[in-house]
Amino acid sequence: MAGQDPALSTSHPFYDVARHGILQVAGDDRFGRRVVTFSCCRMPPSHELDHQRLLEYLKYTLDQYVENDYTIVYFHYGLNSRNKPSLGWLQSAYKEFDRKYKKNLKALYVVHPTSFIKVLWNIFKPLIRYDEKLQSLHEGRMPPPTKTPPPRPPLPTQQFGVSLQYLKDKNQGELVPPVLRFTVTYLRQKGLRTEGLFRRSASVQTVREIQRLYNQGKPVNFDDYGDIHIPAVILKTFLRELPQPLLTFQAYEQILGITSLPLAPLELRREPPAVPGVESSLRVTCCRQILRSLPEHNYVVLRYLMGFLHAVSQESIFNKMNSSNLACVFGLNLIWPSQGSSSLSALVPLNLFTELLIEYYEKIFSAPEASGEHSLAPPQQGSRAAPLQEAVPRTRATGLTTPTIPPSPLTVARRRL
Repeated sequence: MAGQDPALSTSHPFYDVARHGILQVAGDDRFGRRVVTFSCCRMPPSHELDHQRLLEYLKYTLDQYVENDYTIVYFHYGLNSRNKPSLGWLQSAYKEFDRKYKKNLKALYVVHPTSFIKVLWNIFKPLIRYDEKLQSLHEGRMPPPTKTPPPRPPLPTQQFGVSLQYLKDKNQGELVPPVLRFTVTYLRQKGLRTEGLFRRSASVQTVREIQRLYNQGKPVNFDDYGDIHIPAVILKTFLRELPQPLLTFQAYEQILGITSLPLAPLELRREPPAVPGVESSLRVTCCRQILRSLPEHNYVVLRYLMGFLHAVSQESIFNKMNSSNLACVFGLNLIWPSQGSSSLSALVPLNLFTELLIEYYEKIFSAPEASGEHSLAPPQQGSRAAPLQEAVPRTRATGLTTPTIPPSPLTVARRRL
């Protein structure tokens, strides 16, 4: 079928609607906001499409992005009397899109408008918020690009847009990049119970200023900015601007297959899963196997990050950020395809994989013997199965003061043993 994503699985919860390709994820705009497109030309005749299911699918899709800034592009061309939804459906859609969907919608573009668009305008007008950056664009002032490419050659102190290997070489062999270490430490100390942590955005100017300071090797004091969400945005920006995703391009296809593995029978579980419908010994084992294929450096950095996100999820009663919510935020910052952007159908396995890493952090990142699993590969000296204390890199004295890193839950558990 034209417009259908070849990676779309028949097990997709909205396969009957998704197969038409009406909704697509088109990447990010110039401000780093996710762009979701709605194409009327791909809507089949009304008798072939359940519009209520379409509404549910639209909400299901937007739920992946509404906790961050996002943009919608509506292509009106192709809407006619045969596939046009009823006014009653439009009214119900208006009622469904509450503040949850409005608060972070930064732009709504309508392409190929007709007279019928007046009706849609009245329906969706409450979703539109004034976009100062878009106004600047109309006035002829170009916004900064989503990714700021590093100078060539990069500065010796460059932190953003360079590889993990470059950062390691410039930081005396330290594996965890300084920006990641500083932001994680600050958030551990002051932000674990902040409601909506990682959901809020920050001004582009502030983010660029902090990037410039880091790239010049200058210290950054987040207390000076008075906003706990700024270091959270810096952390996500650092991951997003890596030349290659932390989980690597090579692992992308493997991760997409995570949803094809069956869930463990309920009667085999010793206790109810922390995340209903997600826990599976096969899936956890699959996660471990995929991680074993990562380069040693990537694995160490990923384990450091996941240990922190696991700690964030443990405070979800205060911050409202459980492993599922964190996965929606971090999934596409950890892995993306080498060509183009991730499709809508890829979001489910990518977010599920990330959720498993966060929720079952201790089991996935522990040694195989500690988790009761058979080793997937013979342990070697210096391998990723080595104790966590050996894998966490040393700190060093630099112009950027390195704070003390709280021990991870896994380290504490091992000390008790």
